[in-house]
Amino acid sequence: MKEQKGVGRMWHLYKMGGITPAIASMLGAQNAQQMAFIRSMSKDQRKESILDQPLREMEVVVFDLETTGFYPSNGDEILSIGAITLKGEEIIESRSFYSLVNPKRKVPKHIIELTGITNEMAGSAPDLIQVLHDFMEFVGKRMLIAHASGHDKQFLNAALWRTSKINLTHRVLDTMMVAKWLEPRLEGYSLDDLLENNGIEVTQRHHALEDSIMTAKLWLKYLKRILNRNIVTLGDLYAYLSKH
Repeated sequence: MKEQKGVGRMWHLYKMGGITPAIASMLGAQNAQQMAFIRSMSKDQRKESILDQPLREMEVVVFDLETTGFYPSNGDEILSIGAITLKGEEIIESRSFYSLVNPKRKVPKHIIELTGITNEMAGSAPDLIQVLHDFMEFVGKRMLIAHASGHDKQFLNAALWRTSKINLTHRVLDTMMVAKWLEPRLEGYSLDDLLENNGIEVTQRHHALEDSIMTAKLWLKYLKRILNRNIVTLGDLYAYLSKH
């Protein structure tokens, strides 16, 4: 009976003022505002075409996630998000993002050992929707870059769908894919392999912001080689990648 009353109240709110007050009633005003912002960002992003942008001038965001495991469908959650902004061939160190996320579950022991993120740290971190809101606000309309991006996209999509019923609409360029094109004869394409192969100092692995910065340095190494091949725009780069 209580559930029926809840549905009736939801329908009444919808008729009176649209879905926003209905969502606000269920989630609370702050969460509803965060959800509305995330959905608006996704809608605006679908209208943008960045393929004509020159790589030499383009602003991008390199990001990384730490998670409690590999499978969001099995209950694994995002533990932290880190990101750094680049403009063309320059890292803008003053424009970075880092936040822990409360996974609302225990952090496995091996993940604590890998990342250094304890249950106490995770338990006092902001909720997922707050961090997603802040991250999407930080990213804006810029393209995303990540290493082995399938993992990160899978978790971002699961989180965005659960909190806001949308999927990620930003383009995500994978440095692993770029590496396989530019360096086709390497034995391995892990981030560690590529950092070593390109002479990039390893600072702190499995920390979302530090991994983002190292991936950004790797991207800049590749960007120089890409520009030397007279590949000018993002569209040109995608055309080459699609052939390999």
